[in-house]
Amino acid sequence: MKTTIEQLEDKFFVTLEGELDTAAAADVEQILQPLYHSNGKDVIIDCTGLEYIASSGLRILISVLKGAKAGGSKVILKNLNDDIKDVFRLTGFINLFEFE
Repeated sequence: MKTTIEQLEDKFFVTLEGELDTAAAADVEQILQPLYHSNGKDVIIDCTGLEYIASSGLRILISVLKGAKAGGSKVILKNLNDDIKDVFRLTGFINLFEFE
């Protein structure tokens, strides 16, 4: 699993590549933890290379969302494949996030 964060102007850009499964979750959570306090900067998460997401991965994204909203930021998920979008639909998380 490859996870990168880049800050440009007033936004954080995150790229997720690979499988966000239970084995990768701890590392990804550590990398994304600074986004829990995004201080008014929106968080854009590009999922073009994300092949799979487990419940532990969903929990991490919810934590990012809660922290961002508390600071007045938005979290936008981009380029989800159909299988991952179905996971968001089935869990009801489709209503929590913004998608592009």
